Parts: sequence; C-alpha cells; structure tokens
Amino acid sequence: MSSILMISGSVRQGSVNAAVIATAAASMPEGVTAVTYEGIGELPHFNPDLDHDPLPESVTELRRLIDEASALLISTPEYAGAMPGALKNLLEWTVGGVETTQKPTGWINPSAILNRSAGTYASLRIVLEYTDCRIVEEACVDVPVPRALLAEDGLVTPGPERDAIAAAVAALVAAS
Repeated sequence: MSSILMISGSVRQGSVNAAVIATAAASMPEGVTAVTYEGIGELPHFNPDLDHDPLPESVTELRRLIDEASALLISTPEYAGAMPGALKNLLEWTVGGVETTQKPTGWINPSAILNRSAGTYASLRIVLEYTDCRIVEEACVDVPVPRALLAEDGLVTPGPERDAIAAAVAALVAAS
C-alpha cells in the first residue's frame, strides 16, 4: 500500500493550509493512505552540530515518516516573499538524510491573493531540488482558497477548488 505524507507549512491553528491538507487526505484514491505530519512546530531549529546520530527524537520521527511515504504533498503559505521559516527548518532537517532522494513531491499554495506564491515556489523549488526530491509539476498548483470556502468539517467546500486539490493528489499518486 502506498502513502502520501502531507505537510502543512503553516503552524497556525485552523489554517487554510491545514484545511487543504485535510481535503487532500480526503481525496486519496483507494489503496493510498494519507499520513498527516503535525510536528512542524516541535522540530528544533536546524543545527548542523545536531545532525548526527542520535538525532533529536522529533527529527528521527520526521525522517522515518518521509522514508515510509511514497510521496510528499506540501500546502504552504507565503511569508515575506518566501516559504515560512518553520517549513524551511523542516526541510533543512532532511538535507543530511537520504529519505527525500527521488521522492515524488508536490505542493499547493492556497493564497486567495493573485500572484502570492511566486516567492514560495521559487524558494521551495530550490530547497526541494537540493534535497533531490522529484518535483511533480502537475502536483504543484495554486488553488485560491479564501477562508469563506472552509466548511464546518474543516475541509474545502465542494467545487472547483476542491476538484483542483483532488487533481493535484491524483497527479502525485500517478507519479508515485
């Protein structure tokens, strides 16, 4: 059975990115399991002096989840023209391992503001290429999701936005 590790680049409680991840998880085809990583806020600041065995427990868990996943899907906002620091920190912890090597990877930016993802895409692409992830272009999409489109169940309401999220998931599954 294959699995996709879902990572929200936002540490904000109830974020639109968390809703996108939950919606993507609900869109998994039969035979594919969604695993949602929720430890981004607990990772220590990256320090090369700590990037050796024994790794911090939270880093060991992150690397294990990445290693076990067939693919990675990230939903992230853009802060100050780039990916958020917490997501960059998470990715920095993967540089010293081999878990991301040729791992099919996609990302979704749900900003409701036009052109609010260029900096995120650029910085995310640089880091993911450095970690040797295999970027699946069809799974790297802008899906504008204003907060008003979030349903009470925490998912994006049915419609074109939800369909676009499902299409990104399908592209990532096909590439895994």
